Amino acid sequence: MPGPLTGVTVLEIAGLGPGPFCGMMLADMGARVIRVDRVDAVTDPPDPHARYEVLNRGRDSIAVDLKHPDGVAAVVRLAETSDAMFEGFRPGVAERLGIGPKDCQARNPALVYGRMTGWGQDGPYAQRAGHDITYLAVAGALHPVGRRGGGPVPPLNMVGDFGGGGMLLAFGIACALLEARASGRGQVIDAAIVDGAAALTAMMHGMIADGRWCTRRGENLLDSGCPYYDVYRCADGQYVAVGALEDKFFAELVDRLGVDGDPVFGPGRTDPARWPAIRRRLTELFAGATRDEWVARFGAADACVAPVLSLTEATIDAHNRRRGVFTMSSGFAQPNPAPRFDRTPAGPVGAASYPGEHTRAVLAAAGYDIAAIERLERTGAVRSAGVRP
Repeated sequence: MPGPLTGVTVLEIAGLGPGPFCGMMLADMGARVIRVDRVDAVTDPPDPHARYEVLNRGRDSIAVDLKHPDGVAAVVRLAETSDAMFEGFRPGVAERLGIGPKDCQARNPALVYGRMTGWGQDGPYAQRAGHDITYLAVAGALHPVGRRGGGPVPPLNMVGDFGGGGMLLAFGIACALLEARASGRGQVIDAAIVDGAAALTAMMHGMIADGRWCTRRGENLLDSGCPYYDVYRCADGQYVAVGALEDKFFAELVDRLGVDGDPVFGPGRTDPARWPAIRRRLTELFAGATRDEWVARFGAADACVAPVLSLTEATIDAHNRRRGVFTMSSGFAQPNPAPRFDRTPAGPVGAASYPGEHTRAVLAAAGYDIAAIERLERTGAVRSAGVRP
């Protein structure tokens, strides 16, 4: 697959959520990513649902028993010829398995070694179990999301697992690979979701210090407190999103709503004391027509109004279709790689592999002959999809 990371080889120890997202990002950009799956993930016949695991797209899969010494040896051997590898175990687990950074960098000093966890490699919470929502809670990123008078609302798992986790790790790997080109030495990346989620709140911390953000939910400019930065229900039960923060956008909003001269929208709209009245009027107005009628009325106006599309609707939106934001791959729609590059664009997305689908090919490329591969399969150190143990 073409892309700016063509020629880079990454070894991924399979995990959940942020790890696979990181692997997808790197593979989308052209890296050769080899995913090390568990041997018990291999099924006979292969599980057809594996093809829908979009986060696993675009890479080869080798199934290895990491508790078998020969399986561990195979992973370390693959690390010798890799530029980077990453894992998502709790701190200390990779070392106990024999595939920690010291084990692998002893054989490949230039290896970039990424570690993806929720809490980080140290600290009082490091050994605790957790999920996206718990990391967001401690990072302070969950508390502001929600409406006034209500509780926090989980923002799916996009802020933690993906934005503050997998994407943070992919960024860290890219940074470390760039440095390794100059120094010839790898390094260990401690990517923690709590760190990444906290980094995403940087602007809010500055606003708190400047007195422009209060810690009461739903009373700020971007947290549904401001009536002209919110969503409104339409006559058909669908919604439109309004983000008319600046004066020129707000003026266009009022014009397209057809309520020029309405005193509710007069001077002083930035005063929070005026917000309840503005919200009531906007709620009333948007309830008077369907979502698509509002889309037609606003047209290309700079009012910062857009339809709230479902995941399925987004794949057929005119703008998204024109830019190719989504693609049909493996028989269903999925997002295309992002960002875009003018000289080294990413190619078509690859299919999600079955666990163990490429075990023999990966081992052969690493120098194992067929007799050695069959021996590894017989002992249970590795497993190939379609080959009975």
